[in-house]
Amino acid sequence: MGFNSLLGAGQIGAMTLANRVVLPAMDMNLCDDGDFSAAEIAHYTARAAGGVGLIITGTGAVAWPIGACSWHQPSFSDDRHIPSIKALADSVHAAGSKLCVQICHHGKTAGVDTAQGRPLLVPSLPEGKLDLAALQDNTIDELMKLGSASRGKQAIHKEADEDDLAWVIDQFAQGANRASRAGVDAIEIHAAHGYLVNTFLSSGYNKRTDRWGGSVENRGRLMTDIIRAVRAQVGHTIAISVRLNGMEYGLQDGMTPSEAAIFALMAQDAGADAIHVSANAHNPFGDFTDGPLPSGEAQYREFARIVKKSVTIPVIAVGRISPEIGDEMITRGECDFVSMGRQLLADADLVNKLKAGQRKSIRPCINCYVCVEQNFFDAPPKCAVNPALCNEPLAQLIPAPRAKRVLVVGGGPAGLEAARIAAMRGHLVSLYEASSRLGGTAWFSQLTTPANGPLVEWLEHEVRRLGVQIFLKTRLLAADILELVPDEVVVATGAVRNRPANEHTDYAESRVYTGDDLRALLTGEGIVLSASIKTRLIAQLARLFGISRSITRVRTWSKMYLPLSKDITVVGGGLVGLELAEFLATRGRTVTVVEEQAQLGLPMAMPRRWTAVQNATRHGVQLRRSSTDVIASKDVIIANNVVAAAPIADELRTAGMLVHVIGDAHDIGYIEGAIHSAGIVAREI
Repeated sequence: MGFNSLLGAGQIGAMTLANRVVLPAMDMNLCDDGDFSAAEIAHYTARAAGGVGLIITGTGAVAWPIGACSWHQPSFSDDRHIPSIKALADSVHAAGSKLCVQICHHGKTAGVDTAQGRPLLVPSLPEGKLDLAALQDNTIDELMKLGSASRGKQAIHKEADEDDLAWVIDQFAQGANRASRAGVDAIEIHAAHGYLVNTFLSSGYNKRTDRWGGSVENRGRLMTDIIRAVRAQVGHTIAISVRLNGMEYGLQDGMTPSEAAIFALMAQDAGADAIHVSANAHNPFGDFTDGPLPSGEAQYREFARIVKKSVTIPVIAVGRISPEIGDEMITRGECDFVSMGRQLLADADLVNKLKAGQRKSIRPCINCYVCVEQNFFDAPPKCAVNPALCNEPLAQLIPAPRAKRVLVVGGGPAGLEAARIAAMRGHLVSLYEASSRLGGTAWFSQLTTPANGPLVEWLEHEVRRLGVQIFLKTRLLAADILELVPDEVVVATGAVRNRPANEHTDYAESRVYTGDDLRALLTGEGIVLSASIKTRLIAQLARLFGISRSITRVRTWSKMYLPLSKDITVVGGGLVGLELAEFLATRGRTVTVVEEQAQLGLPMAMPRRWTAVQNATRHGVQLRRSSTDVIASKDVIIANNVVAAAPIADELRTAGMLVHVIGDAHDIGYIEGAIHSAGIVAREI
């Protein structure tokens, strides 16, 4: 696929862009007293150097710290911030991209106002309270960190009066003026995501009866007045984008796509050069994976298409859009530009790789929400698959002083990542995997978490491209490794999943399966003694006919046949157990989850955890927190009792071999722990 539409040049106002890929605003929380820090400049510059056509900064406060949601966001409230904005603009331009800064007043979410004793500015006093039931699955430490921006203080609200709104409009204008003087190419006015301008647009929040509320024209007045004021300050050499919600999830009388189209036309008539179509959820603790960071692929596609029909200026689409879908949307005229947020956090070089025809070498986002979780804590994001996020020097691999013979034991994500980095640094790498395929537990986890699949495919593609010697169906003993005489050994054999010590008493009437047993049942790899002969035979036949060689086929096949009873207890409601329970429930099983801790879904990132609990509940899963009660079920699946262990490493060290242990064999950290620990070791070999 040539991606000709996606990679073609584009125009927004007076701004010419090399391609149609946009880095949307994502809060980096790296600013220092309102100034862009060196680390934040490095982050944006890396994406610019990676080929992105337009860089949009994380949302900045026009009157910072007033109206700010973070202590670490950009400020446009004073001339003293112009040098750091200019430093960013110069760096992005030198890397070949254009820079847009996003400006905002955060209104009802301005936690810094709460911390400093100011009322939150809103169109109307809020009605009702948010459903905070999801927070029962947060630890005490997480709950304490959730109050970082507000310093744990209680919010108060003020209905904005005429003087307040005149001040707000002027702050947007002056902030845009400063950005323009610093040399930026575009301004994005944030009128989405529950912030001040959005709350005036939305009849779900705006209950006013004066000239700022009621009709669409009145509710849109603050937005259009701001656009006109900004245009008066920056002239026509600076492009103006407006970010709008195409949908407001979970909000009575919230914005709809058709209403967003009306506001988009109003923005165009007021002088906007582009519309950036996003979405939002009223309750971030319940519906965050609907908006503003959707879990569904191209979830906002239809919203962008509807808005595009109403305006003649360019439309920017966003919302988990792959390069393939983005190219298709532009080709079909559904939008003009495509924002790729989390994907560009995972791989800063995405555009350059597309240009070079290296689509398979793009590191995929696995949609795990690890990045955005940190934003709830007013902290910089991290990426499960890209340790260089917010630490860009890690992306520059230093060649090894001398090539070593590196032997990697285990072909899961940790082993593959260690092999990849070691090979890139110039080492001679061989990788041994006991099973018939690469990917380890991550390959099987695609059954319940399909987004893990592209990561396994990418890792396998890269190690093969780099010439790593791969040996499948090869289970090495310590003596075998010693005979091969490697310079260094990396052990990435994964966690050990133990059977419960009380299996024959507490589960006497049940068939007990570990995670390894379940994998063997569904793939035909291995023998599960607790399963019936018929079940084992079916598993072997599925393998013989190739059904179980593809996880997609296994997922489809499992809807028709699943070698488990109708009544299942899952012991352990952590990351694995919770998603497994939902998977089983959607296949007609009656499922009970028993979790000894008070919280479910640990260590999932919070938004994913909250959604997983909701989904399991919606599918009828019975959730038992703080419980060790044995449930009388025909089948019991042990989804806990996982320990880190690498006995082969101890044997090798005793024999004098230089050994490193990574991934779950070292510490239970799932994909994030695997990738990050592998990188640390492979960069030091």
